[in-house]
Amino acid sequence: MGAAKRVRMTGQQRREQLVGVACSLFAEKGYEAASIEEIAERAGVSKPVVYQHFGGKEGLYAVVVDREVRYLTTSLARAFEATHPRRIAEFAADAFLGYIEEHEEGFRVLVRDAPSGTTGTSFASVIADVASRAEKLLIEEFSDRGFDQHTAPMYALMLVGAVALVGEWWLDHRAQPREVVAAHVVNLLWNGLRGLEPVARVPEATADEGPAADPGS
Repeated sequence: MGAAKRVRMTGQQRREQLVGVACSLFAEKGYEAASIEEIAERAGVSKPVVYQHFGGKEGLYAVVVDREVRYLTTSLARAFEATHPRRIAEFAADAFLGYIEEHEEGFRVLVRDAPSGTTGTSFASVIADVASRAEKLLIEEFSDRGFDQHTAPMYALMLVGAVALVGEWWLDHRAQPREVVAAHVVNLLWNGLRGLEPVARVPEATADEGPAADPGS
């Protein structure tokens, strides 16, 4: 297959195009199998153009990961505007799955093991950042209820990790719509197995609409 016809672009446009092409290829083949040659061919440029913008495959990979991390953290940030814990869980689950729905290739890049020697932000560090936010909220909640505040970091990782793992599963199991999957996640997180509701409650508002009025506890 021949190289695509080269299109004249500004430097920024070319950079964004290369990031998009690389993201698709990394998602499809993984970092090791993807090559600068194929990235350049798909973009319709020569290899030196890729090197000029990113210095090499490692630099390009780091930019791709950084872009996806920003997309994900921006999606999740609004969830923490709510004040009631259940609303936060609802918005966060919906926002996480919404990111996967809109940026499937980017999420596939994030969940792959980071190549050895690369310095790009890992998915584990993204989860740790979100868990840190959740931890602060849990500490306040635990304090009010007389629980041990030192266990908050562990519970925060449990909560965030559950959503992340379900998100990975949902990548290849799309029979259930996003809002239903999010509702089941929150059903377990909020009620626990002992208090699991027979029917998962889908919230009236979603993260796309912004935080709604806090429900009663």
